[in-house]
Amino acid sequence: MGAGHDAVAGELAERLQARGHSARIQDVLTLLPSGVGPALRAGYKGAVRHVPQLYAWIYAAFLAPGPRGQHGAAGPDGAHGGYGAGRPDGATVPRPGSAPLAALAERPLMRIVDSWQPDAVISTFHLSAQVTGRLRKRRVLQIPSVVTVVDFAVHRGWLHPGNDVYLCVTGSAARTASAVTGRPAEATGPVVPEAFTAARESAPGYWRGEFGRLAPGRPVVLLSAGAWGVGSGLPDTARELAAHGFCPVLLCGRDERLRRRAAALPGTLALGWVDDMADLMASADALVDNAAGQTAAQALAAGVPVIGYRPLPGHGAEGVRAMAEAGLSGLARGQEELAEALDTAVRPGPVREQRIREGAALFRTDAAQRITELTLAGVRAV
Repeated sequence: MGAGHDAVAGELAERLQARGHSARIQDVLTLLPSGVGPALRAGYKGAVRHVPQLYAWIYAAFLAPGPRGQHGAAGPDGAHGGYGAGRPDGATVPRPGSAPLAALAERPLMRIVDSWQPDAVISTFHLSAQVTGRLRKRRVLQIPSVVTVVDFAVHRGWLHPGNDVYLCVTGSAARTASAVTGRPAEATGPVVPEAFTAARESAPGYWRGEFGRLAPGRPVVLLSAGAWGVGSGLPDTARELAAHGFCPVLLCGRDERLRRRAAALPGTLALGWVDDMADLMASADALVDNAAGQTAAQALAAGVPVIGYRPLPGHGAEGVRAMAEAGLSGLARGQEELAEALDTAVRPGPVREQRIREGAALFRTDAAQRITELTLAGVRAV
């Protein structure tokens, strides 16, 4: 429900339009009955910000797999919670998810499809993947449904066997999606604007000069709080980094209260919403991340090492762990580990270079190109 899903949808639409196709973006929350979408968004935002353990419980109950052998109540499609059979490599995977709310968006979506007559429907949010999966399984939706999974850790909400194909950020995520749904899945990499890769190769821009003026000789470390400025102990982390000789730059998103608090910290630069993120990212030496979301993907594209620290509950913690297990980021479990991980990440040498190479290798295929190819091929017989 954050800005990351919208950013991926917007980038895909731009790429498809650049190829001469028409593309329309539709927020699935607006397809729900009046008031439901805003209530869901506000409830999620409030839980993550003020009652993180509540969101952790919701995630564990409805999205994450349970203990081995555990089964939940059957959903509308007969799917149960818990684990599925497993991947070919032996990893145990969750069963597909089921979202009762998805039923409420089915008719509104089909009205749009019938009116606009698209050639495919692309989902960049897990609730929309449940809507299209249900419709496609019953053959109500007669065009291909492609799910672009934006998370490094694929939770149950993304997974429905009715969808035609899954495009994932990593090979591990693709193997999980395929094992759970029985549908084809590919690792195309994150969907990030080309500006982030280009900024890595370009001459230093405004932000590098600004950092050099404000904190000469100090490694610049970005602290990501997402569009909503959410995170555990962000000012404390900034204070710790400044004490260790770094120049912390706290990205507060649209949280003006957090920006004002952080601006009062000695040695810390607090920024609100930033439009030129590509130049900012490429001018930094490392990113401290708590969500494994779009900001982390942008850092990988820009060649900036990522360290996971104090992750958000639920999908944030799962994603941060998945990134670290894939060798794409470091993971710090405390203040001392964070300082050590950053010392290694910002220092020129084999560890930093290997981390940058691993991140760059993730961007394998243009997801928009694969969507075009899959749509033209019909993905599967209706």
